[in-house]
Amino acid sequence: PTYPRLAKEVTSVAAPDSTVTQSREKDSSLTQRGTTTIPANVVARIAAQAAFEFSAVGSNAGGVLGIGSRRNFGSRPEATCQLYGQRAILHLDLGLVFPTPLSSTIEDLRTHVSGRVEKLCGVRVAKMSIDISWLNPSNHVRRSLR
Repeated sequence: PTYPRLAKEVTSVAAPDSTVTQSREKDSSLTQRGTTTIPANVVARIAAQAAFEFSAVGSNAGGVLGIGSRRNFGSRPEATCQLYGQRAILHLDLGLVFPTPLSSTIEDLRTHVSGRVEKLCGVRVAKMSIDISWLNPSNHVRRSLR
């Protein structure tokens, strides 16, 4: 015997002289859809990726306990997140290219990260703290400092 598939589609067959009828069950009730839970560490990784998408941002790479670490523009910066209902508190630890206008760069970064987190997670960013742990001077700045 063949059984109907476990989908929202039901097929019924009547006597040979009648027609085949198909009906679909449509359940559009929001209460039947369930919930989606996103852990805080996932929101933190999304925030780190959003910060990495920003052109002047880098991260620390390698090393143990800060010894032997190097500046890296090829990996995501560190991020942590605390969730309180539908609100997130983010903390980013990153490095920036130097020279760069810090206040406008940080404001643009906050806007970009908040927008991406809200769009991808559906969580409002209530607060975001950013630590700039290092600046990476460009070659022409290094020559002028000598």
